[in-house]
Amino acid sequence: MSEHPKVSIIVPIYNVEQYLRRCIDSLLAQTYTNIEIVLVDDGSPDNCGDICDEYAQMDARIKVIHPKIRNYHPIHD
Repeated sequence: MSEHPKVSIIVPIYNVEQYLRRCIDSLLAQTYTNIEIVLVDDGSPDNCGDICDEYAQMDARIKVIHPKIRNYHPIHD
């Protein structure tokens, strides 16, 4: 076993654009660096998805998941 095992940090994201950069920056500033950060953008209506993608391009430890909404059936008039 590795002396410093990898730690996965999973961050669910929805409508938190004003806090998201501070959250991600805080995670990246940790002294323990053997981490992966999984950002799960749950269809947020603001710019969270774009911010997540931007950070993922800057740091290989960041993974972004944009799940598709399943079993969603809109009601039409």
